[in-house]
Amino acid sequence: MNSAVRAVVRMGLYVGAKVYFVHEGYQGMVDGQDNIVEVNWESVSSILQVGGTVIGSARCKEFRTREGRLKAAYNLVKCGITNLCVIGGDGSLTGANLFREEWSGLLDELVQNGSIDEETAHKYSHLNIVGMVGSIDNDFCGTDMTIGTDSALHRIIEVVDAIMTTAQSHQRTFVLEVMGRHCGYLALVSALACGADWVFIPESPPEEGWEDVMCTKLSENRACRKRLNIIIVAEGAIDSFNQNITSERIKDLVVSRLGFDTRVTILGHVQRGGTPSAFDRILASRMGVEAVLALLEATADTPACVVSLCGNQAVRLPLMECVQMTQEVQKVMDERKFEEAVKLRGRSFENNLNTYKLLANRKPQSELPQSNFNVAVLNVGAPAAGMNAAVRSAVRVGISEGHKMYAVSDGFEGFARGQIKEISWGDVGGWTGQGGSLLGTKRTLPAKNLEKIADQMRAYNINALLVIGGFEAYLGLSELSAAREKYDEFCVPMVMVPATVSNNVPGSDFSIGADTALNTITDTCDRIKQSASGTKRRVFIIETMGGYCGYLASMGGLAAGADVAYIFEEPFDIRELQANVEHLTEKMKTSIQRGLVLRNENCNENYTTDFIYQLYSEEGKGVFDCRKNVLGHMQQGGSPSPFDRNFGTKVAAKAIQWITKKLKETYRQEEGRVFANTVDTACLLGMRRRALVFQPVSQLKDETDFVHRIPKEQWWLKLRPLMKVLAKYKTSYDISDAGQMEHVVRRSREA
Repeated sequence: MNSAVRAVVRMGLYVGAKVYFVHEGYQGMVDGQDNIVEVNWESVSSILQVGGTVIGSARCKEFRTREGRLKAAYNLVKCGITNLCVIGGDGSLTGANLFREEWSGLLDELVQNGSIDEETAHKYSHLNIVGMVGSIDNDFCGTDMTIGTDSALHRIIEVVDAIMTTAQSHQRTFVLEVMGRHCGYLALVSALACGADWVFIPESPPEEGWEDVMCTKLSENRACRKRLNIIIVAEGAIDSFNQNITSERIKDLVVSRLGFDTRVTILGHVQRGGTPSAFDRILASRMGVEAVLALLEATADTPACVVSLCGNQAVRLPLMECVQMTQEVQKVMDERKFEEAVKLRGRSFENNLNTYKLLANRKPQSELPQSNFNVAVLNVGAPAAGMNAAVRSAVRVGISEGHKMYAVSDGFEGFARGQIKEISWGDVGGWTGQGGSLLGTKRTLPAKNLEKIADQMRAYNINALLVIGGFEAYLGLSELSAAREKYDEFCVPMVMVPATVSNNVPGSDFSIGADTALNTITDTCDRIKQSASGTKRRVFIIETMGGYCGYLASMGGLAAGADVAYIFEEPFDIRELQANVEHLTEKMKTSIQRGLVLRNENCNENYTTDFIYQLYSEEGKGVFDCRKNVLGHMQQGGSPSPFDRNFGTKVAAKAIQWITKKLKETYRQEEGRVFANTVDTACLLGMRRRALVFQPVSQLKDETDFVHRIPKEQWWLKLRPLMKVLAKYKTSYDISDAGQMEHVVRRSREA
């Protein structure tokens, strides 16, 4: 929430508005006085990395009454406030909308009782409301992610990863209870992200007899030498008889039926605390700026709206449409129409649930379709956190589709050497949370070894390929596709899933691994800023990875509150460097006596990190001193973030389902083989704005800068001015990409 508060304040000041804090939520608005205070630029310094909200939040019974809202209206008019940005859940936003609808009536009443005059009432005749959804449950319809959800997932996954090590040591079963009284999003996504054995959520009660099914599954896992079992339960989980499924009930069941050593961990308010994730900071900053723009454009006839995210696109939605849809979910759940409730939660929730069911529950061999197809999976390029989650997902979905799955070690190099082996369902157990690449990965391209790779494909009768990797994977797939004219062995369906910390693969807005690297950069910057706040008057210059792609430097700068980020895509010269030094010199005269400068490793061959460090040191002499830090390969390591685990899992599952479809389409019955040589059978699966899209690699060539290994157009460059605005640079802010008012799309059971 603090990132949103900071963005609203600074964007408001940037456009020339007066900005006020209302402390303690609606209670502060009703009480007035020193709860409503004007703020300046420095009021929101150093709050990006702080959890919770610095302006406080409180439930307010008085605001639910007309008398309370009358007091609130008087306090706002007294300060000349007619634009309100509300950050909260559906209750807070519903209250805000009612307040707006009553506004003119409240002012009339204030005129009648002599609190304000007619002129004042006319001057402040209408109230504009924009909402941002702050809720860790992600239970608000109309937005993909609410502010706080990703950070809560980080807390849960940190605990699960820690518990997994102790559970493995002792052969234990752990039952984790997570928040979600009415919405199972946190439980579902954390179960998907850690590969939990079982998950209980309010939207999908287990069928009658679930106790036997779960206990059978747990005992089978133990029989397969799996040393731990993880069961995740949302606090609002129910069974088919509408009885609560509590963590203690599950524990007693496992102990009495199986005799397993079972422990319960209730995470509680741990999930609400801690440092916000990089994703949440960027989301909240974007939403805060969008909220200010929406308020500026609002008129008396504009409906109150919420700003939200759909894919990576900012959108505005009518507030009450979202609230009504959110309340409808609860209504259909009360009516026990659970399938419809899942649909109403949105496509993302439904995909998460279907993917979890696919990966967690292994069908008996007799129930599997017999495809007789062999599918190979390999990692190519540098390691990226989340690759293993993608491999696990691909293997398990492939087996569920009836294919025989093969794992190729060490990329195309290992392929040429015949480092290929069949991989089973159990072989990928526990892979989700592990960083790096367990299959092994190399940057070697296939061009030099085409004949050897073709021989291996023939020897193992490989009918389809899934390549998980970065720019080398994209180049490699292009080479294999081009070699189809010479080698029939490459005339099979081939698909690539982007996985690289650099996020530089054409055809996709996001790559597996980039979010984990971004969190590493953000965490490091937080520590560095904390060190600088102690010493004062210090500027840190930090070098990030990314090759020629400035994604990590730019988004890391936005998440960490950097003063500037130098990237290759935006050429800069000595004059700009000088202007940045002068900007920091002015900053040192304020109470914010520290600076943070990010530099992409290949942003300029002459203006190196050492050069910038020496320039800043010389020019800032007597005003500030400098330190430099090269983050290096720590950005490639570590445990994958919840986003990368989830993204990797879902895209790999979708890629295998595409492979199954293409295998059926390209199988030649008369020849008894697969033959796929059209451009649409060698694709890259990428996230484009709001959807996952399969794109032929041959068609992506025109979108690629092969010299610098980056896409020619990159969506995140539009967010660059946002960082400058929030760092107090006088810059123009392009509003052409601002969200437009849309409507909530209701998805019924037939959709």
